[in-house]
Amino acid sequence: MGAAVAPAVAGVALNFNSGLRDFAPTASGPFDGATAKLTLVGTDSTQAVFVVHGADPAVAGRTFGAHLHNGPCVAGNGAAALGHYNHSTTAPPTVNDQTEIWLDVTINDGGNGQSMARVEWAPAAGPRSVVIHANPTAADGTAGARLACLPVEW
Repeated sequence: MGAAVAPAVAGVALNFNSGLRDFAPTASGPFDGATAKLTLVGTDSTQAVFVVHGADPAVAGRTFGAHLHNGPCVAGNGAAALGHYNHSTTAPPTVNDQTEIWLDVTINDGGNGQSMARVEWAPAAGPRSVVIHANPTAADGTAGARLACLPVEW
């Protein structure tokens, strides 16, 4: 028996608002105690808005890569988030800001940041996460170590 396929985002707004989960809970990091919110709005396309509050102001001006990932957000276990959610239909998959949801965020002096992405497709439902990485996203989609995540599931 095959697994049921959940519907994708379509014409609705989905909001996820939570404390960020740390991938290294015993170490100090720039997102300790921070919160984040992801809003997904879509019909034939998806607009994603990612907002971070309460990051360490010492990282003001720094940009962190952030992406929608295929797996769940599990504190202390960055590997659980799996790879980037990729909508490409090619093999190997095309990796860019139109086949994935890239939400790089620059932190301001108050410890806050916001980003937005728009893609011409809707992500499928499931246990997912937005992972914040140590570096800005490079053209090949890499962004360094995984620092924290926001759980998103629908």
